[in-house]
Amino acid sequence: MDIDKELEDIFSDPLMDVSYQEAKLFDVPADMKGVMAQKKDVPDHVAQRKLCENFAQFKLLFEQVHQDLKTGKRQLQRISKTTSLLAGRYYLVDGQMVLLYEIIEKKKGTNGLPDGRTRCIYENGTESDIYLQTLRKNVVASGYAITEILEETDAHFFNPEDVKQEDQVTGYIYVLRSKSENPEIRNIKNLYKIGFSTNRVEERVANAEHEPTYLMAPVEIVSTYKIVNMHSQKFEDLVHQVLQTVNFRFRVADDKGEMHEATEWYQVPLEIIDSIIQKIMNGTIIYFSYNKEQQCLEQRIEKKPSQLNLSGLKVLTLIIEKQYFEEIVSGVKTEEYRSLKQTTLNKYTYIDEADGKRYLRRFDAIRFYVGYHSDRDSAVVQVLDTTYEDGLVTYHLGKVLEVIRGKENK
Repeated sequence: MDIDKELEDIFSDPLMDVSYQEAKLFDVPADMKGVMAQKKDVPDHVAQRKLCENFAQFKLLFEQVHQDLKTGKRQLQRISKTTSLLAGRYYLVDGQMVLLYEIIEKKKGTNGLPDGRTRCIYENGTESDIYLQTLRKNVVASGYAITEILEETDAHFFNPEDVKQEDQVTGYIYVLRSKSENPEIRNIKNLYKIGFSTNRVEERVANAEHEPTYLMAPVEIVSTYKIVNMHSQKFEDLVHQVLQTVNFRFRVADDKGEMHEATEWYQVPLEIIDSIIQKIMNGTIIYFSYNKEQQCLEQRIEKKPSQLNLSGLKVLTLIIEKQYFEEIVSGVKTEEYRSLKQTTLNKYTYIDEADGKRYLRRFDAIRFYVGYHSDRDSAVVQVLDTTYEDGLVTYHLGKVLEVIRGKENK
């Protein structure tokens, strides 16, 4: 190809011929030139990342928050455009953790929300003085808030000696690790089987190398949980529902060569499994999902029909049967009882560090739920008094503050 010839052809094209009158169309009037020459408005200051000189004092804090996410003590939480960001809280933006260390200049933005310069520390050792509203936009668009540490006060998993005679052990949830020599299985990190058995787990897996559900290989029992006073099959279903995005299904041949599908295998950190099981027991699991990318629990923010402002109040959450729920909301049942046992001590009582004695926890209200499904009935009821006698904690109920019916009852 002759480049010079090609260029000559292009510039000799009739379309390139522009008359004087046509060329004048592209002239800018003198008065407009002055306007265009004016300096455009620019921010008085653009936030820039710089090296955080004292990052050493923050490094361990970031590492601890990552550990809290892995163990389920903290979760990720989506926020809205009107959510207030708080100094001292951690956020995740584009996969990077940031600490909103302080808000330097507090003022109100044009939208009425708090704004001002901040000092933000990033886990890569940098910091910036980004505007608060800019940080909020970034979190909303491509990130999460990281929750504060949640105290688990109602763990229903205990050693055999913790189970009292009146407790009913309804089954066992078990977590297994495969000892398969198959590279396709062995090389999958954090691969666990979560299952349920009415018998002792050791008996259930004794023949694992001959059962397709265990991938025709021996297994290691990583952890087991006694399920007390609860429908164990429902418990298992909830575990699998939360972890469905990381479910592995294997096609496995048995000893006779027949093919089977092995399910209930999940790629998830062990600490998250433990946290999920605890949240199932306290009834909060319906508000969480598993974030596969960040490998931690994510708190779902949903618009709830509740219009009740319970901020500043101590609220106890209890799961009850439908019959008792209806009696409470109708005013027939004015007392709710809970047995004080080894497994429920931390939920209903506390130890005062000042004198070392145990006292009843005092609540302003109780939120009752029927069952564990997402569309369940719920009610908030005032607590007038709390008493204890003969191993029973009695909550004396007052006014019914709110009743929310699930979809199936609407």
